[in-house]
Amino acid sequence: MTDQGHKDIAVRGRWAVAAMFFVNGFITGSWAPQIPTLLVRLEISKFTLGLLILLFGAGAVVAMSWCGHFIARYGSGVTLKRISVGTSFGLLLVAIAPDVTLAAVAMVIFGGLIGAMDVAMNTNAVVVERRLGRAIMSSSHGFWSLGGFVGGGLGGMGIQTFGHLAHAVIITIVALAGVSLAMRHVVTENRPATAQERPRFTLPRNPLIYLIGVMALFSMTPEGAVLDWAAIYLQQELGADLATASLAFAAFSGVMACMRFAGDSVRNRFGAVTTLRACALLACAGMLGAGLSPLPWMAIACFALCGVGIANMVPIAFSAAGNQQGIPSGIGMSVVTTMGYCGILVAPSAIGFIAEHIGFGPVFIGLSGLLFIVFLMSGLAHRADYTADHPGE
Repeated sequence: MTDQGHKDIAVRGRWAVAAMFFVNGFITGSWAPQIPTLLVRLEISKFTLGLLILLFGAGAVVAMSWCGHFIARYGSGVTLKRISVGTSFGLLLVAIAPDVTLAAVAMVIFGGLIGAMDVAMNTNAVVVERRLGRAIMSSSHGFWSLGGFVGGGLGGMGIQTFGHLAHAVIITIVALAGVSLAMRHVVTENRPATAQERPRFTLPRNPLIYLIGVMALFSMTPEGAVLDWAAIYLQQELGADLATASLAFAAFSGVMACMRFAGDSVRNRFGAVTTLRACALLACAGMLGAGLSPLPWMAIACFALCGVGIANMVPIAFSAAGNQQGIPSGIGMSVVTTMGYCGILVAPSAIGFIAEHIGFGPVFIGLSGLLFIVFLMSGLAHRADYTADHPGE
């Protein structure tokens, strides 16, 4: 096949994986407005709801750690196609659960499907980056943010108009339609591993992959802190009203989505290491400013600055994870994804406990230190840069 033919396939694969990111974000965003409905429908306490949400996170983390080995066996393209179909039904499983026990099972499955698809689509994005010879990871995550915005923004209206079950059915149909359209263009590796080459379930021995996982963890922990605690910080410690307090995460996530679409161009021009260093310093300054801010609007502006930086830190870490020498892309991605998502799924509960004793201001100042550590480690991201790879037919 000619170079132009390889390029055309890679370009179609680029938009296919972007669609998969959008679908994953769309389903995740659609879950958020279902949460209050689940609380009322099952007649459970907030504590029980918290446990159900924790099961979602547990399912995601377990699936992420295993998915890399399926990718090593079958390839990221085949794995993504299979997992994405199942993920389309995840929200519906939760919506039809009639009691707490079945809801708990559904939450583990739902979280596992979302987590496994996350690893598969990030790994496939690395494959496409190699084919194109340029970065697409940041904008792919931008499509995830866009999908979450659409799903979350329309979800409340959909549930109020049609009911929670009809809403879940509509989400499933839309997700399946998106997956079906994208599936035929998903880039697949040349061949899966043969029976003799199929790897056993073992952790990588290369310590660099775990250091990159630490970078992802330290990048995503502040993101989880802003998501769960920024509004409470503005209300309880800076005296903001509810409407003003809600703008903290809105500003953070809105800026983040915009910067992710711009991030690939910046990274292609300046390189992954330089881009990561600049992003880490911006994020560090923003988080430090938020923790020191005496006024709500100043804190909101600082959270927005932090979002500018964090937006492209995780995509760069994921690209570096998928390009480590001697480690299959899927396994490297599963390790770093699992470690990174602990920053969103696990760390916020610990942050809440600490803040209860010392306040959120010092916590955010401390989190700026994690971002500065990422700045110091940013040289490890050099594997995120590469030249085009045109496989033979």
